[in-house]
Amino acid sequence: MSTPTLRPVVTELRLSAFKTHSRAAFPLGPLTLFTGPSGSGKSAVLEAYAALSRLAGGEPLDEVFRDPEGCVPRHARPDAQGRRGFRIGCTVDGPVGPVRLDVAVQAEPELRVVGERMTGGGETLLETALRDPRRRTVQAAWHTAGSVAVTRAPLPDDRLATALLPLRVAGKTSGQLLALAAAEQVVIALRSVFSCDPRPELMRLPAPRGEARLRGGCENLAAVLLRTRGECARRHAALVAAVRAGCGGPVGDLVAERLDGGAVRAVLEQGALGAMPVERLGDGELRFIALALVLLTGPDVLEVDTVADVLPAQQALTVLVDGLDRCLDRRQARELLDVAARMCARGHVRLVGAVGEGTDVAAPASVVHLGG
Repeated sequence: MSTPTLRPVVTELRLSAFKTHSRAAFPLGPLTLFTGPSGSGKSAVLEAYAALSRLAGGEPLDEVFRDPEGCVPRHARPDAQGRRGFRIGCTVDGPVGPVRLDVAVQAEPELRVVGERMTGGGETLLETALRDPRRRTVQAAWHTAGSVAVTRAPLPDDRLATALLPLRVAGKTSGQLLALAAAEQVVIALRSVFSCDPRPELMRLPAPRGEARLRGGCENLAAVLLRTRGECARRHAALVAAVRAGCGGPVGDLVAERLDGGAVRAVLEQGALGAMPVERLGDGELRFIALALVLLTGPDVLEVDTVADVLPAQQALTVLVDGLDRCLDRRQARELLDVAARMCARGHVRLVGAVGEGTDVAAPASVVHLGG
């Protein structure tokens, strides 16, 4: 049941026509893992989610979809005007109740939004359509329920109209208030996303000191450790315990060592064996450390484009990780999933990840098998 304090979260992702997917709908829980053979579409699911997140943050289509033709299902045939495209969407639950957002994008001959619909509370709250292909706008109509049922106005065809709606609606009628609240719910949920793909080859390089927010590639992990180790001893102890379980050899602590020239590197303290810079670790151990840090920290430590005027307690962080078990052995994968399960169960974070077909998922998770 929705309550006024419920934090908005994405509960379903729809790939109506996107890459290898057609008429696909995936329910999302606190911990959702997609598994299947190579080519089954695991990465496409996460790409669609990340794209919706970036659109909700106000990014234009051409920055979000660098290869729009590659997003079109291969079986799709152009219409009489030579147009082809793709469709993605999601459902966001929160104080307003379930709100559905569906977006149709034309990839050829020009990249543009050709249709968008947001529905909730039994009403169509926002709808856009391409009326004149010669103009770079769509005709938008949003729920008003005042002296007129809807308000109409042109909006850019390269932006998500739902993200623009709070800038256009005055919020004077009950209908406007409902449309505004629904749009804000969708934007809050979609923008509270951290797409993560640790890059071991970059993590082995010294990081500039003073960077306080972790990037998606985790290349500045050492600089972030310098901050987090002093800010929260309890979370740092949990990180060290996780690293101890996931890395070979003794682990007494994980610290940041200052170098000349304003740089810093991460170091494992190994008791009698002394200190070992993490650049000597294997790719699997580096990815494990980075992902454990992501799961055990908070949105203020991650490079997340959250809604600035909404309290962090009202936003649920969602981490997207393609290849969650990449380079990890079975023990490391099991330990990392245990960390994820604990943090997701506490409501600290939500995780949507893709794992290999043979990965043993013992942790409580919603597992979606793709490819048959």
